[in-house]
Amino acid sequence: MQLIWLRSDLRQHDNTALAAAAARGPTVAVYLLSPQQWLEHDDAPCKVDFWLRNLRELSASLGKLNIPLLIRTATHWDQAPAELLKLCQQLKIAAVHVNEEYGVHESRRDAAVAETLKAEGITFHSYLDQLLFKPGTVLTKTDSYFKVFSQFRKVCYERLHRSMPALVKAPGKQEKLEVSSDPIPDSVKGFSTPSQTLRDLWPAGEKEARRRLDTFTDAQIDYYQSERDFPAKPGTSQLSAYLAAGVISPRQCLHAALQSNQGEFESGKVGAVTWINELLWREFYKHILVGYPRVSRHRAFRPETEALAWRDAPDDLTAWQEARTGLPIIDAAMRQLLETGWMHNRLRMVVAMFLTKNLLIDWREGERFFMRHLIDGDLAANNGGWQWSSSTGTDSAPYFRIFNPLSQSEKFDSEGLFIKHWLPELADLNKKELHNPANLGGLFGAVDYPSPIVNLSDSRQRALAAFKNLPPRTSSGGDDE
Repeated sequence: MQLIWLRSDLRQHDNTALAAAAARGPTVAVYLLSPQQWLEHDDAPCKVDFWLRNLRELSASLGKLNIPLLIRTATHWDQAPAELLKLCQQLKIAAVHVNEEYGVHESRRDAAVAETLKAEGITFHSYLDQLLFKPGTVLTKTDSYFKVFSQFRKVCYERLHRSMPALVKAPGKQEKLEVSSDPIPDSVKGFSTPSQTLRDLWPAGEKEARRRLDTFTDAQIDYYQSERDFPAKPGTSQLSAYLAAGVISPRQCLHAALQSNQGEFESGKVGAVTWINELLWREFYKHILVGYPRVSRHRAFRPETEALAWRDAPDDLTAWQEARTGLPIIDAAMRQLLETGWMHNRLRMVVAMFLTKNLLIDWREGERFFMRHLIDGDLAANNGGWQWSSSTGTDSAPYFRIFNPLSQSEKFDSEGLFIKHWLPELADLNKKELHNPANLGGLFGAVDYPSPIVNLSDSRQRALAAFKNLPPRTSSGGDDE
């Protein structure tokens, strides 16, 4: 008997470990609930709820193949080896199959499980699945991990030209086993249930993920490059939550994008090329997790930036978290996050730069807050984005590049449609006034909206001074430091 241990790969189609297990013989699937570990990783309640809803869909589709899905609990990943060994011995499992996960805790967990099983004669197989390229295979000429995205992308393109990652065939129906699927819990202790409104925005299951991918590549991808920066437009694929939970694979996304672009990924439709680039950014940040493990440990990618004199400003931090900064584009973006579990990517950069540069608050505060609210929360992408915005990361924005929230607002939400949607209290202002209501002075008193918590020009100078005082840039080694 074979066991597939599901993690962030909650799908039946194009699932490498599932296909490999089923090819070897009768297969059972298991998912471990790990609430303590999830709390330590700052996983959002809406994300945990999304996993459970996707597990329910997956259990039904695997059931049609006679593959039972079992639920076990390893409150903390330390308990995973014993819990899985017990299950393997009960079911007389010969081999366990997993799709690789990245990050320090994930790697340690898998190594511990493999060792425990091996000692009892059970083999442990792991497969490349959530990435197009295995970390450690896309390297510089000196065999180190890339630190600059454009160079990483160039090598990825060369590799894709030589061989395109193939889609994996879904397993067929197997003989019925004497093992029954477990019910999927509705909730997990320690995680609240999100609103029905939020759930409705993110229906679970592979069919929905595939529908979104098809709709995007059929109708929207041509406009992706020109519309993706405008938060009021439906310019993005809305697939990030499905990719993070593995309800759809990057291979499926790549194949769909290529199909819409006559097989081209460097030329042809600029929208398709731009979107494939975004898939490679996702790839890049996961490779960074493996090549530079310190970023998994709340450490800056650029060690010299650990010396930054961040402000301890709890009131400012709370105002940012609660969408009370007095800057409409920032507050509208934060409300979008709080109510939907998601934020438009352009705005993720704008609010991150505002927190780390204008408020000079440590990027780790923002990274943690995002993880606790994002339905698509992913350590690699979230950390990469925050470190890019705060100029502490790989390939990051130079410290003197500081987005001005007002000009970003005027440029990317010129009509104020996004702001008015999330800040209805500003709906009566005209499109010139609503980007910066503070300009209206006393005339604005009738509307219940706060004054800005910071002067943008002064705070910019404060950030520049803080960065100029840093020690010289050091070389980032590939070790754990």
